Amino acid sequence: MMNRYITIALLITFLDATGMGLIMPVLPTLLEEFSVKESIATHYGFILAIYALMQVIFAPILGQLSDKFGRKPVLILSLIGAVCDYTLLSFSSALWMLYLGRMIAGISAATGAVAASMVADHTKKAERTKWFGKLGAAFGAGLIAGPAIGGFIGQYSAHFPFIIAAILNAIALIMVIILFPKEQSRPKEIEQDQSKIHEKTTINAPLIHILKPVLLLLMLFFTVQLIGQIPASTWVLFTEYRFEWNTFNIGLSLAGLGLMHIIFQAFVAGYIASRWKNETVFILGFILDASAFLLLAFISQVWLVIPTLILLAGGGIALPALQGLISIKTADEHQGKIQGIMVSLTNITGIIGPPIFAFSFAKTVTNWDGTLWLIGAVLYSILLGLYFLYQKIRAYKQLKSQTA
Repeated sequence: MMNRYITIALLITFLDATGMGLIMPVLPTLLEEFSVKESIATHYGFILAIYALMQVIFAPILGQLSDKFGRKPVLILSLIGAVCDYTLLSFSSALWMLYLGRMIAGISAATGAVAASMVADHTKKAERTKWFGKLGAAFGAGLIAGPAIGGFIGQYSAHFPFIIAAILNAIALIMVIILFPKEQSRPKEIEQDQSKIHEKTTINAPLIHILKPVLLLLMLFFTVQLIGQIPASTWVLFTEYRFEWNTFNIGLSLAGLGLMHIIFQAFVAGYIASRWKNETVFILGFILDASAFLLLAFISQVWLVIPTLILLAGGGIALPALQGLISIKTADEHQGKIQGIMVSLTNITGIIGPPIFAFSFAKTVTNWDGTLWLIGAVLYSILLGLYFLYQKIRAYKQLKSQTA
């Protein structure tokens, strides 16, 4: 059953993603008011990149501040930043205001890290994957709802979606101020559960001490997020080239993938995690994703795209399982910082992935349009091989220490 903290985490995640999605369809139109047509694409890319870059820098810092001063004040600060950003954008009259607004939003954007920390604070370790999956589903639902609403109301004015986004974040801010309890107290059964896992550490422990138990898992998390940029960056180009799809077909496939992804994260990831280990869940996710990539490398019949998309959506169970496992292996007093680091890693892949993979697709498409998909499948195979090798080495060392 959801407690108040989890409910708030899910709602603010949904509202945050909806606000982000609202502005995506109309941002190019707004740029037309302040720049020449030839430079719109450049400014669009820079504005998206500057938001992600600010998150890369500040998400771990804000996450650590939430460990030190509590989730509520940092969450309030983040939502105030979002309200200021969208308000500034809604009344923007110059290009620099768009850049300033997205910088403010990126600097103060801690909702993702804090929401994930709240899940870690108020769930048992066996339930982490389930609730991280639901958190991912809430974000995905917002990203589907946001562009649909933004595209509709943006027909009347490119400024309207920003006003709606500001209102949504203001609602989330009021909700946090009113509903979020002043003092956070971790449930006793969770505290006892965690005390069995971690030795006592200080809030200001060196970063290496925090990262050491989860370094391999963070590397897996980063690599999976980076591989995920292949479909995110090239799906439109790939389907146009191989299947000669039009805008409607591409949009329908992306909507279907998004909906299936939500289902797998919200329900399937937690269901599997309740019966098997988290390691089994993310390994299964790797296998499903790798299978989808292999199919996409070679299929030529359109109907095969449907089962391929199901496999691709199923691969989404890997991320909540990895996030849950990283959270379990991290001390309570560092949950905010580690969640901030994961947000930072995700944004790094969002910055470097699209240009790398879009450029690679453009260079390889004339020879074979399945090259990137095959590379992705091979990367998953390497990840699985390295993980199994690491487990073998660790088991051998443990056995050797016991017999010594």
